[in-house]
Parts: sequence; structure tokens; C-alpha cells
Amino acid sequence: MKKKIITALVAVVIGHVGVLWAVSHMKTMELKPVEKEPLKVRFLTIKEDVPPPPPPPAKVEPIKPKVESKPVEKKVEPKPVEKPKVIAQKVQKVEPKVIQQDDTQEKLKKQQELEKQRLEQLQREQTLKEQQAREQALKEQQAREQALRNQRAEEEARKSQPAAPGEVSWSRKPAPAYKDSDLEGSERTIIVHIEAEPSGKILNVTVKKSTGLPKLDDIVLKAVRRAKFKPTKDGRAINGDLPLELVKSSS
Repeated sequence: MKKKIITALVAVVIGHVGVLWAVSHMKTMELKPVEKEPLKVRFLTIKEDVPPPPPPPAKVEPIKPKVESKPVEKKVEPKPVEKPKVIAQKVQKVEPKVIQQDDTQEKLKKQQELEKQRLEQLQREQTLKEQQAREQALKEQQAREQALRNQRAEEEARKSQPAAPGEVSWSRKPAPAYKDSDLEGSERTIIVHIEAEPSGKILNVTVKKSTGLPKLDDIVLKAVRRAKFKPTKDGRAINGDLPLELVKSSS
């Protein structure tokens, strides 16, 4: 391998020397300068044949010395000792005697307990009924008291307002003394306003709506002033309008 490399290098050197000699003996010519590319030399790396690595040496196991085994001593087992046989005797099972107790007392106790519970239940029901009766009586009493208060309030309201003449009875009714001729051919209506004491005594009378006949109005006013009401029950004064119809005495 090394010889091949040396031969290649010698050939390259001889080639260069030949080129230089040829150039030196050439005639000089006036030529235009020509740009020459530089000579490129490429070196090749030639790999040598590497021999394969030798195989690893075989592992030599050490030779163990033989150990002589000691003789095994045989153990002498003692003979088993026979146990004396025990003869088991049967034991008779004694069953306890069941003593029957008299349950009369237990039954009586249960009956007493049930009776006690029944009486307690009756007592609770009776207490509940009495409570409901008291509550109902209280509600009714409150309702009566409220109705009485309402009645008194209404009476007080009526007392604060005078009674109308139509609400009071007459002790002596007015009786106008007019003739059929005073009506001048037709029935008449007059409305008078009356003021009177709680005792029924009339204090003042005025015409609220006339009959259209002044003479007939005066006859009616005189008759009303002579009349009288019955005393009012609630002590109220009398104040209001009273309409009167004046009709013919004969057809």
C-alpha cells in the first residue's frame, strides 16, 4: 500500500518537472495575457486495509479444588413411648327442669297498664274538649261585645244628628183648615222645614217649596206651628223637611 502512494507522488512530481521544462524552452510570443486558472491538485486519501481485530482470548475458568465431603452421621431416633390408653366414661347429661310459673300476676299487671293508658287518653280528650269550649265561649263573648260596641256607636252617631220629622210620631198632627176653593181647582203639594225640641215642641216652621198660592201657604204654616211631636226616644232634636199633600175634600 505504501508503495502505491509513493509511486503516485513520484508520477506527479515528474509531470510537474516536465511541464516546467517545456515552458522554459518555449519561444516568447507576444500574446495577450490569458488568465489561467490555477492548477488544482486534489489529494486522494487511500485507506489502508486494516486487518480485523484478533478474537478475544477464551475465558479460562479457574479449577476449583475438590472438597471431600464429610461423612454424614446418622441420627438414631428414639423409639416412641406408648401412651397409656384412657378409657373415657360417658357422662349423663342432666336436663334442667322447666318450672312453670303462674302468669296471673303478669296478666293483671298488663291489664292495669292498659286501663291506666285508657284513662289517660280519656283525660286528654276531656281536657281538649274543655279547652275548645272555653275558646268558643270566648269568641262568642267577643262577638257580642263587638256588636254592642257597634250598636252604641250607631246610637251615638244618631244622637249627633237631628231626627227627621218623618222618623218621629205626632202627638198632635197638623190639620190645615182650607177649602176646596183655596186649591183653585187642583191638588197642591207643599214642603215645610221644621225645627223642634227633643220634647216634641215645634220651634220654627218655614216654607221650603210653595204650593204656588201664598194664602194657602199661610194656612199650612199656621197648622204646622200648632202641631206637636212625641218626645224622641234617644233625646235628639228634630230638624228636617216635611212634605204635605193638599187634596180636595169632595169630588
